[in-house]
Amino acid sequence: MNEFLEILTHGRRFKAAVKELALEELKDLAVKLDKVIVDREEKQAEEQQKNAARDAKIEEIRKQMEEIGLSVDDLGGVKAAPKKRDPRPPKYQIEVDGEMVKWTGQGRMPTVFKNEIEAGRKIEDFLI
Repeated sequence: MNEFLEILTHGRRFKAAVKELALEELKDLAVKLDKVIVDREEKQAEEQQKNAARDAKIEEIRKQMEEIGLSVDDLGGVKAAPKKRDPRPPKYQIEVDGEMVKWTGQGRMPTVFKNEIEAGRKIEDFLI
């Protein structure tokens, strides 16, 4: 939790943080905080309403399936998640201070390759 939230949620720390504010500034702060609370309550009520409608629709479909004698297994089940592909093999390599730096040619070019290209070498010079 960041420092602002720690102050905001701790009673004595919050009171100390706002003690130099004028009464009008505190009232303005309270109005803004109330607006945030109302917005959050509306958003939460909207989300609950969406979930209620979704749950009602699921229950309706479940009843229809029971009426015609279908089960979830009859629908074909859940497909397995696709497998991750193997990492790409390196396409380029360069030796820097006795250490081999490899790059697949995908994504951002490593700095050592970029420096060599800016110095006049070609990317083809580093092909494996």
